[in-house]
Amino acid sequence: MDRRDAALEGAFPYVVHHGAVQGVTGSAHEWVVSESASVLIDCGLFQGRDVGPDGASASDLSIDFDISRIQAVVLTHVHIDHVGRLPWLFAAGYDGPVFCSEPSARLLPIVLEDAFKLGISRQPDRVEAFLTLLEQRLVEVPYEKWQPLPLAEESAFIQLLPAGHILGSASVSCRDSQGHVTVFSGDLGARLAPILRSAQSPYRADCLVLESTYGDRLHEGRAARSARLERALVRAMEDRGTLLIPAFSIGRTQELLYELEGLIHKHRDKAINPDLDWDELPIVLDSPLASRFTRVYRELDAFWDEEARERLDEGRRPLGFEQLLTVDDHDAHMRMVRHLADSARPAVVIAASGMCAGGRIMNYLKAMLGDARHNLLFVGYQAWGTPGRAIQQEGQGGEVELDGERYSISVPVTSISGYSAHGDQQDLLDFVGGMQEFPTEVRVVHGDGHAKAGLKAALEAWYGRWGLEVRVWCP
Repeated sequence: MDRRDAALEGAFPYVVHHGAVQGVTGSAHEWVVSESASVLIDCGLFQGRDVGPDGASASDLSIDFDISRIQAVVLTHVHIDHVGRLPWLFAAGYDGPVFCSEPSARLLPIVLEDAFKLGISRQPDRVEAFLTLLEQRLVEVPYEKWQPLPLAEESAFIQLLPAGHILGSASVSCRDSQGHVTVFSGDLGARLAPILRSAQSPYRADCLVLESTYGDRLHEGRAARSARLERALVRAMEDRGTLLIPAFSIGRTQELLYELEGLIHKHRDKAINPDLDWDELPIVLDSPLASRFTRVYRELDAFWDEEARERLDEGRRPLGFEQLLTVDDHDAHMRMVRHLADSARPAVVIAASGMCAGGRIMNYLKAMLGDARHNLLFVGYQAWGTPGRAIQQEGQGGEVELDGERYSISVPVTSISGYSAHGDQQDLLDFVGGMQEFPTEVRVVHGDGHAKAGLKAALEAWYGRWGLEVRVWCP
């Protein structure tokens, strides 16, 4: 029975899904405690062709569900597909608190300032008013602490645990007055991801709302993906061109910088080609937003994992190394595009957006896709309906439409799934298996149809091996 129907019989708590149901964006899930009280877990933008169950989409971000009973918002992490509709939620009348981890509280204003400027207004007074309001609403929650929620006439608590996805990411355990626990995984990271502490399983769950982005596949191990990154980089340098890497400004970019610093450090006394040494290779970070996030990542090194902190102790700067060049203003960006497109100067460029759906990566693609000297490397998920997905599918020799014009794809196109910030099927199963008391209901969300189906089958088989019963439901 769908928990919407169960509510009619007074079966509280239950979950209503407002996004990330058919697809991987627009995350928004409502934990309903009573007829008059609920908690919203995330409130994200829709991207590509993803739509919400009530009609919201990338072209219509207005809040399309009843918010009258929502008394608290809890954020799993600050990626735009999990937090980007907060300005619209405030505009719809929500005036309660917004709970998140301590690192997320530092990163969130940067994310939402950018989203507000792109989607609502660039007027400085309106931007400042929104950011002031956001600061007043934010409540920082330390990891592992059970935090009471201010629900009228109801007793409820949340606990945040590290999720290993991006800095500050968390799973959210929601406990009502009867001791029932519903866990929202948020986005779970891949095991042994650089910089981040690994995902921590909660003690128990009655119901688990579980992401499934890569629920039907396994990633390469970290050593294998690092070797593939090195091969892609060396090939690009041998071609005397630029290696373009579309990457999200937060999470993926910092992980790539960390890995590139590791490769440069490993080969610092060697040549990458006859005319270029490794320690002379320019790494261009062409994203003002990513640069801001990277600075905050450096300031939050107390939340890094042990390996990353050891690099700091050795005197290395994994997110601020000597070969790293940042490009800030638009004129400098366009000069860099022209310089790299016209010259034979090898370089690596990291720029947003990660799905090639806008941002500065678009100018690089328009200038370089038709020149086989350059290389294009995808290191993350490409949603249906995005230019990144189209380029990935067409590959070298194909065509793609960018801003209404067709461009030939002459560059080699490579994808490394292991650099996804999302865990693979085994990581998701390990999250469940790490609990002391397994959930009897799992609701599989945040995935394409085949990914959800693959994870559902894997969960049922896993429970079967233990002789346990589980109800796995895909909205």
